[in-house]
Amino acid sequence: MAELETTEKIADDGSFDLLSSVHSAEERASSDPQLVVDVEGFEGPLDLLLGLARTQKVDLARISILELVEQYLEFVAEARRMRLELAADYLVMAAWLAFLKSKLLLPEQRDEDEPTGEELAAALAFRLRRLEAMREVSEKLMIRSRQGREVFHRGEPETMSVQHNSIWEASVYDLLSAYATQRQRQSVTSVRVLRRTVWSLQEARELLTKLVGRISEWAPLNGYLREYLYDNKDWATIVASTFSASLEMVREGQVEIRQGEPFSPVYIRSVTKEPEHGS
Repeated sequence: MAELETTEKIADDGSFDLLSSVHSAEERASSDPQLVVDVEGFEGPLDLLLGLARTQKVDLARISILELVEQYLEFVAEARRMRLELAADYLVMAAWLAFLKSKLLLPEQRDEDEPTGEELAAALAFRLRRLEAMREVSEKLMIRSRQGREVFHRGEPETMSVQHNSIWEASVYDLLSAYATQRQRQSVTSVRVLRRTVWSLQEARELLTKLVGRISEWAPLNGYLREYLYDNKDWATIVASTFSASLEMVREGQVEIRQGEPFSPVYIRSVTKEPEHGS
């Protein structure tokens, strides 16, 4: 957390924007003629000195900034004749070294808003580690297979239709048996027998007994039954019971019945008794 907070402080200060410039200056200067410095405690290229200072492998407090500046001015005078931007790159690196050493040499400031030299060095190390991680990730991304060059996506998927052909093997007996079983399943029905009203012979005889005195002439039997019919469903049982009762009364000699032809109306009349004459 201390490193992150220090990094934020450096980013807010405009004087520390040199970090990105230093990094790019190193990359450009690495391929050009390098400035070799020879100061107390170090001898080598300037960009190497800057790298060692970042990793805290070189004590900047022991390096003479005056000697560094004098050698730098000699190199810049020579570099200007070759390329102006090369001199500018080394100027950025030298300025950063001078700034970092000045921070280390100055006494500790009581102002809490300004970072100390140790904090700057730690922030610099943190940024360098982050840049190194970004560089490694970018290199890994670049070596991966690229679409359209090493990797090619397949085209549109082919439309395939699957057809299933079923082959049945059965004899005539198997077909007939299956057909009979299926028909039997479809023909099974539930039969519900409803209870019907039945007119008894006794009820029919009582009715005919009441009618004996009224039917002295031939009259259709069904004509007297309509007034006793309350439901059409009871018509069959009324006719059957009344006809059976009339046959019984014919046998007893109380009524007479006749029918002209099959399925024609049945006529009925009461038997008229003739008076007996004396001898």
